[in-house]
Amino acid sequence: MSWAGKILRVNLTAGTVKSEPLNMKWAKEYLGSRGLASKYLVEEVDAKVDPLAEGNKIIWATGPLTGTMASTGGRYTVVTKGPLTGAIACSNSGGYWGAELKMAGWDMVIFEGRSAKPVYLSISDDVAELRDAAHLWGKTVWQTEEMLKKSHQDPQLRISSIGGAGENKVLFAAVVNDLHRADGRSGVGAVMGSKNLKAIAVRGTKGVGNFADAKAFMKVTYEKKKILAENGVTGQGLPAYGTQVLMNVINEVGALPTRNHRDSQFEGAKDISAEAMATPRATDGKKPLVTNQACFGCTIACGRIQKIDQGHFSVQNKPEYWGASGGLEYEAAWALGAANGVNDLDALQYANVLCNEHGMDPISFGATIGAVMELYEMGVLTKEQLGIDAKFGSAQALAHFAEITAKGEGFGKEIGQGSARLCKKFGHPELSMTVKSQEFPAYDARGIQGMGLTYATSNRGACHLRSYTVASEVLGIPVKTDPLAADGKPDLVKAFQDATAAFDSAGICIFTSFAWTLEDVAPQVAAACGSEFTLEKLGEIGERIWNMERDFNNRAGFTNKDDTLPKRLLTEPAKSGPAKGLVSKLPEMLPKYYEIRGWNADGTLKAETRKRLGL
Repeated sequence: MSWAGKILRVNLTAGTVKSEPLNMKWAKEYLGSRGLASKYLVEEVDAKVDPLAEGNKIIWATGPLTGTMASTGGRYTVVTKGPLTGAIACSNSGGYWGAELKMAGWDMVIFEGRSAKPVYLSISDDVAELRDAAHLWGKTVWQTEEMLKKSHQDPQLRISSIGGAGENKVLFAAVVNDLHRADGRSGVGAVMGSKNLKAIAVRGTKGVGNFADAKAFMKVTYEKKKILAENGVTGQGLPAYGTQVLMNVINEVGALPTRNHRDSQFEGAKDISAEAMATPRATDGKKPLVTNQACFGCTIACGRIQKIDQGHFSVQNKPEYWGASGGLEYEAAWALGAANGVNDLDALQYANVLCNEHGMDPISFGATIGAVMELYEMGVLTKEQLGIDAKFGSAQALAHFAEITAKGEGFGKEIGQGSARLCKKFGHPELSMTVKSQEFPAYDARGIQGMGLTYATSNRGACHLRSYTVASEVLGIPVKTDPLAADGKPDLVKAFQDATAAFDSAGICIFTSFAWTLEDVAPQVAAACGSEFTLEKLGEIGERIWNMERDFNNRAGFTNKDDTLPKRLLTEPAKSGPAKGLVSKLPEMLPKYYEIRGWNADGTLKAETRKRLGL
């Protein structure tokens, strides 16, 4: 059935590692990865637990298609209660780590308690043990990976770890695997650090089998890969330009948040775009983009490998940053660039590299810098406090803030708390562009109305990957809708949210949804797991997962009052572009959304909704 059928339970307090069978009833109701791990979390963890307390748990989970020949079957998730938001956190990553865990024979690893000293978990197929990590504590993600591969004498070892940001409990610390693939959002790395857990090193040699119908699976995955190859986005745009292909597109539609959302178009967008990455620099005549790169089993290959000009101010006399490394994706380029008014492509890549090396979410980091720069220009923060002149557009300030936040030095400690806490501390909470204390991604809710509703209702705080209505509102996938209109958006957002939950839980990449619908995913899951997984069942699973996450957040203390946007987006009209004069129409959309969700006016689940979904 393509599940491995067993999980590892690691009690860090007691130092024990035990195998137990996967709850197959839950697997059939929640599928795997995001859905199944979240089910374990909500059943085992008090929703009101302090995210950094010993009572919280953190789970690494694969889906039934992870490690298989399904395209993009390399995804895994880290699920916990997030310290940045206080809400349920589920962060998704690619690379090779997830497939390796599945090939070692495990569906998920649950960590509970807290170790008295730094440890890492070593997994080699059926053998799993906690080992001392004192020599790794204080090391970067890159150093940790190199040291573990050397000590285990295995260059094929796959590592999921934290850097200094996680150790220092930066509230947007990431968990990083394969050097530059990350479970990036909501501070999952800080939870890992709070448990004195440095890394998980995995080697799997078993492969993934046990398919319901192996021949049917081979046939259907081959057919679905052809759809990806023939699609303009997954077969051409993403391989050639990566997600950065969006920079100029979103800027032109007037939805590129700029200078902490004061503006919705950036005059320097062309300088930090995919096209700029593929153009030789004036300084050294070399293209920043070296090549694209794919995760395990991926036929899209949207990843970027990039080099910084060795003469750039950020890396002068720093040869360790002269080599090719994980490059800018759209969200990171926006957060480090347009959000701060910075159009220096190499400065953006330097900050991005530091986020990878030290384990930080570049979206929350960059968006927080946008708030810092606005506070500086208002005179609330000073050069003496920040250690540098920090006007919007300063590449030097961006690089400086990346360094001190990664190392936990000076004002970097304040930045590491995220913009909601920082802005509140300095008297201007309205300048934090967040929902549930998590920073917005790269789409202005005034110019793409569906994304405003998406942000406001996202179960993990502001997030584009929970309901990417940009696909419909801008790209016309699967149908074109008007980005400036509120009509129909509640239905659209619900459909995207439920479908995305199913994609995530299957163990495949959401980027396949540019070409696939659940009609393409269902036959792959059915061939792998059993004929009961029809299109209708996958849709129901997605809806069940969304409502389960919502219910956890309600029990954690979140209410309908948290389903809102910053005042700026609700009251300050966009200044330029197609959305000029518009604000977010969230108040018009939210009641309708609650109604179609089957929720009460206060945002809680109706009894009949619980009954229908078996919650």
